Amino acid sequence: MSVRIAVFGLGYLGATHALCMAELGHHVIGIDVDSTKVGMLQSGELPFYEPGLGEVLERNLAAGRLRFTTSYSEAADFAQAHFLAVGTPQRSDGLAADLSHLDALIESLAPLLTKPAVIFGKSTVPVGTAKRLANRARELAPAGEAVELAWNPEFLREGFAVQDTLRPERLVLGVDRGRPGRAEEVAREVFAPLLNVGVPLLVTGLETSELVKVAANAFLATKISFINAMAEVCDRTAADVSVLAEAIGYDPRIGREFLRAGIGFGGGCLPKDIRAFRARADELGVGSISAILTVADDINTRSRTRAVDITQEVCGSLPGARIAILGAAFKPDSDDVRDSPALDVANQLQLGGADVVVHDPMGMDNARVRFPDLGYATSIGSACEGADAVLVLTEWAEFRKLLPHDLDTVVRRKVLVDGRNCLDPNPWREAGWTYRGFGRPQFSVSESCSRAELVETASSVAP
Repeated sequence: MSVRIAVFGLGYLGATHALCMAELGHHVIGIDVDSTKVGMLQSGELPFYEPGLGEVLERNLAAGRLRFTTSYSEAADFAQAHFLAVGTPQRSDGLAADLSHLDALIESLAPLLTKPAVIFGKSTVPVGTAKRLANRARELAPAGEAVELAWNPEFLREGFAVQDTLRPERLVLGVDRGRPGRAEEVAREVFAPLLNVGVPLLVTGLETSELVKVAANAFLATKISFINAMAEVCDRTAADVSVLAEAIGYDPRIGREFLRAGIGFGGGCLPKDIRAFRARADELGVGSISAILTVADDINTRSRTRAVDITQEVCGSLPGARIAILGAAFKPDSDDVRDSPALDVANQLQLGGADVVVHDPMGMDNARVRFPDLGYATSIGSACEGADAVLVLTEWAEFRKLLPHDLDTVVRRKVLVDGRNCLDPNPWREAGWTYRGFGRPQFSVSESCSRAELVETASSVAP
């Protein structure tokens, strides 16, 4: 059954959700105050890079299931379900989330709701926000008590957004337990194609649904920071953090994902979400969560500084050194450079006196806007030409596939800093390169326990 859906906010989250809801067969209108963004989408052009999403846009525009506007009244008249997907960035005056865009959206939308409606929040918010917004929406809406607000948190991974929306691991819906209504019924209609193929739906109270996303992000941030802290231990003991992560990752209670040491996490969500959670935990008087996340954030920041320190060590001195930075986006398969560890390291190196040149397959334009004083190159070869050190800071596939002979005749000095521990050190060292990773010993991996040996050993002792 097709549902008429309005999605407010056409940034990464909102545009992805709007397009994928149309892909599920619904009729969707996307709304944003940015007329340029609306025009791009209406003409079939994405305002950001996301694998596979462009094809979804073209297909659903052609099918007539998708359109875009700046008019809130048009959306209010059209839709049965309203999804809120505006940004909740970190406040400029502290760690807390800036909810001004979300508040403004409710102030503009609610007075236009003259008939029963269900509003679904998707933005990541501090616990307690949904109930406050629900009360305000009922105060402002002509439909009054017939307006419901529920929360449906998103779990998108950049680079996998289409998959995560159309084939999610789970759906979470938060409803007001004290005000029974149609929110769950409408959600089941919207997500019927997913529920029919076995995607689980967890229905919770509003507060639990608000905590799900921040709890997941807090756990992932802690896990990443833990392995980076272990990398520091490995650096001081000649242990190998890559083998260590492999070994503990076989434990099903731990798992291997998010245990690759390096320059840490970034992007527009994870850093600001854990800081907002810290701020909310402090407000609630829960110091234990705040303490954990403070340490995780500090370790993450220190991981970037360590990359600068390693580069200075291998170069001898930063002033006058030419440094090639491979990577600008905060992760591969994305053009998102918000809080990018790679660009943070590049900027620190430049401030230290180095001549820095950056190359990234997708993030160059966005990087230039944020860091216009850095140098940029259109290819790996031109970025590395005459380099005293090459830093791999985003694990794009083309960077992971690099071999020494690709750069031997291009660079000035054979120095490689692997900021993501994504390359095999052996061929580089055997070709005469100085290879430095995070928490990896300064000798060949073949002199220690290799991954293949580890697997063989694990199999031989299995019960």
